[in-house]
Amino acid sequence: MRPAFAVGLVFAGCCSNVIFLELLARKHPGCGNIVTFAQFLFIAVEGFLFEADLGRKRPAIPIRYYAVMVAMFFTVSVVNNYALNLHIAMPLHMIFRSGSLIANMILGIIILKKRYSIFKYTSIALVSVGIFICTFMSAKQVTSQSSSSENDGFQAFAWWLFGIGALTFALLMSARMGIFQETLYKQFGKHSKEALFYNHALPLPGFIFLASDICDHAVLFNKSELYQVPVVGVTVPVMWLYLLMNVITQYVCIRGVFILTTECASLTVTLVVTLRKFVSLIFSILYFQNPFTLWHWLGTLFVFIGTLMYTEVWNNLGTTKSQPQKEDKKN
Repeated sequence: MRPAFAVGLVFAGCCSNVIFLELLARKHPGCGNIVTFAQFLFIAVEGFLFEADLGRKRPAIPIRYYAVMVAMFFTVSVVNNYALNLHIAMPLHMIFRSGSLIANMILGIIILKKRYSIFKYTSIALVSVGIFICTFMSAKQVTSQSSSSENDGFQAFAWWLFGIGALTFALLMSARMGIFQETLYKQFGKHSKEALFYNHALPLPGFIFLASDICDHAVLFNKSELYQVPVVGVTVPVMWLYLLMNVITQYVCIRGVFILTTECASLTVTLVVTLRKFVSLIFSILYFQNPFTLWHWLGTLFVFIGTLMYTEVWNNLGTTKSQPQKEDKKN
């Protein structure tokens, strides 16, 4: 029952979170910092009340290790959200972030000296080709949709390239953080809820450097059109409502993933998250009418198939059918 409930939370929370993020980004493309701050603040307050017991509970993992993890997590979150301000369309944003398998494999080989099967190398090649196709086609759209002025077109393309560079950096930094987190869990044991709290609470002072941008967008949000919330009957600026819903759905998404990691095998978690990204992508294209060509669909198909190959879904499904009782015990 709990795994099914967790899957429901992941799909409902994560998919709706993407919707509200796109609603925010379409109106104010540079709102990434205020969105990140609101998400961090909400999760930090919730963790302080229920996980840290108002600061009375001592962390199982020393704070100095969390400081390193937090520096990476804060950087990844800010860079990922800021990339939306650099002519990066939401579908490309989702597809590019699906390349985490590539980053994990590269850093796993370099840092952990891991070796993989030919099957996994093939799956990563498919993911890489898929991301390249989508990125290349998006680059053509950026130049064609820019102003007729050659200078404006080049400037838009330069900012887009900077956005791609930012996403690449965030992808590698996220993979490095995952390896660091893996080593901590091996040494101190798994403390996912504690890590969730400290990853969001410790970076809060860092937002002082982004205070000016956050305040500017708060003013813009106040000036947005008014919306009367059903049932409650309260009238609020619509951008604040979008932000509130984005924060709540982000929390639901994270909680769903957390329950999955404690109740299911890692393969199941990877598969659910991948399917969720695919559903979010399709919804973003259909509902928001984002430009998406046949080449984009081909690239997306490569990414999706490559991810399923990497997790060896078909082999594991066959094992599950032949050994249902054994798999149930594991989960």
